[in-house]
Amino acid sequence: MKNYNPLIILMVLFVIVFSSSCKDKEPVATIPTFSSTPDSLKYAATGGNDTLTVTMNGSSWAVSSNQTWCTVSPFTSIKASNKLVVTTVANISTIARTAILTLIMDQKTIIHVNISQAGKSELYPSYKDSIAPDASGMNSTAVQLAAKIKVGINIGNTLEATGGETGWGNPLITNDLIKAIKQKGFNAIRLPCDWNQYADQTTAKISATWLTRVKQVVQYCVDNDMYVIMNIHWDGGWLENNCTPEKQVANNAKQKAFWEQIALTLRGFDEHVLFASANEPNVSTAAQMSVLMSYHQTFINAVRSTGGKNAYRTLVVQGPSTDIATTNSLMTSMPTDNVANKLMAEVHYYTPWNFCGMTADASWGNMFYYWGAGFHSTTDTAHNATWGEESDLNNFFLLMKNKFVNKGIPVVLGEFGAIRRDNLTGDALKLHLASRAYFFKYVTKQAIANGLLPFFWDTGSLIDRSKYKIADQQALDGLIQGATGL
Repeated sequence: MKNYNPLIILMVLFVIVFSSSCKDKEPVATIPTFSSTPDSLKYAATGGNDTLTVTMNGSSWAVSSNQTWCTVSPFTSIKASNKLVVTTVANISTIARTAILTLIMDQKTIIHVNISQAGKSELYPSYKDSIAPDASGMNSTAVQLAAKIKVGINIGNTLEATGGETGWGNPLITNDLIKAIKQKGFNAIRLPCDWNQYADQTTAKISATWLTRVKQVVQYCVDNDMYVIMNIHWDGGWLENNCTPEKQVANNAKQKAFWEQIALTLRGFDEHVLFASANEPNVSTAAQMSVLMSYHQTFINAVRSTGGKNAYRTLVVQGPSTDIATTNSLMTSMPTDNVANKLMAEVHYYTPWNFCGMTADASWGNMFYYWGAGFHSTTDTAHNATWGEESDLNNFFLLMKNKFVNKGIPVVLGEFGAIRRDNLTGDALKLHLASRAYFFKYVTKQAIANGLLPFFWDTGSLIDRSKYKIADQQALDGLIQGATGL
C-alpha cells in the first residue's frame, strides 16, 4: 500500500468541496420561449374564424386586440401550449382593414400577430345566376336592329311613377293599350321604369311582385311584335343626381344589383327587348363623365354576366345629361363590351326649351309658341322662335351622326316633345298646333335621316290610355308623316 501525503489529500478535498459549493450558487439562465403559429392571418370581407397555436415556457400569457371587430378566445392561459380561436366579423365597407393582436408572456415578453381583412367588394348580395350564352333570336347587330325600329313612343309617367304605376294619374298598362299603340303606326316602345322604390334598401333586392309586373308589360310589347327599351329611369335620382366620386362606389354597387335582377327577369326575351343603363344622368364635367362611364360599364358587365340571351342583347348607354352638345364634347368613348356591335348611345331632344317646355316668360327670354319656317305669327311676334329651329336641329343631329352613327353606333333619340299651349285661343292656337305638329314631323324625319331612332315622349296626351283612342290626331299625323317621309 502506498502512503499518501495527508496534506495533498486535504487540498484535493478542499478543491472538490469548493467547486461543488460554487456550482450550487451559480444562477441558471432561462431563455424565453414564446411564439405564435402562424404570425399573421388574412380574412375575406365576410369574416370568420381561424386558429392560432401559442407555445410558451413562462408561467402565463394574455392576448388583446386593438380592434373590436377582431376578437380572441381564450384571452389568457397558463398552459404551455394553447389553440386560440380568432374571430372577425363581416366588413361592410369596401375599404380593407387591419388589426393587431398583442400577446404578452409573464407581463414582459411580447409578440404581435397581424390580422388583415379585405374590404367588401359588393355592398349588396350578388343576384347573378349565370347560364350558358344563348344566341337564338339575337342575331341582329345594333345597326341591323336599329334599321328595324321605325318610330317609337314612351309610355311615360306610369311604370316610373312615384307611389306605383297609377301614382301619377295614368291607368295600368294593358295589352289592349299596346295593341292600340301599334295600330297607330308605332313599332317600338320605351318603358321608363322605377326600381328603387320597390327595393329593400339594405340588400337592394327588388320586389318579386314588381319584377313580375314589369315582365308582364314587356311581354305585352313582344307579343305585339314591338321593340321595347327597358331602362332605370329617374328612380328618385339616386344615380342621375349623383354622378360624383363620392357616390361612385355605392352607386355602382346598386347599379350592379339592380341590373342583375332586371336582366335575370327578362333574360328569356329575344332581341325585341333592349336594356338602357339610365335616363338623364346629370353630368356637365369630364370628372362627372368618368363616373358616369363607370356606371355604364357596371351595367354592361352585370347584364352580360347573367348569360343566356343577355350575353348578346343590344344595350343602350346615355350621353351626359342626354344633351347633344354636351355628349358631343364629353363622351369621347363608349364603354367596353365583350360582344362586338351590340351597343347604342342615347340622347334626348327638347330644343329650344322655350318651345318645348318653358311655361312662363323670363328676363332672359320668352316662351316660343311658333316654331319653324312658315309658322311664325304676324300678330304675336314676341313668341316666335328666334333660335333652335330647322338649321340648328340639323346641326345637332349631324353631330350625333358623325360622332356615333357613322362609326356603327346607332343613337336612340329616347325622348322628344313639346307641350300644348292651351292658353291660346282662335287663330293663335291654330297656328301653334300646326307649328307643333310640324316640329314633331321635322324632328322625326331628320332623326331618321341621320340614323337616330325617334321615341316621342307621351304621358297620355297623344293616346287616351283608358279608351285606347287618339287624343291628338294632329300631333300623331306629324309624327307618322315624319317617320314615313311624307
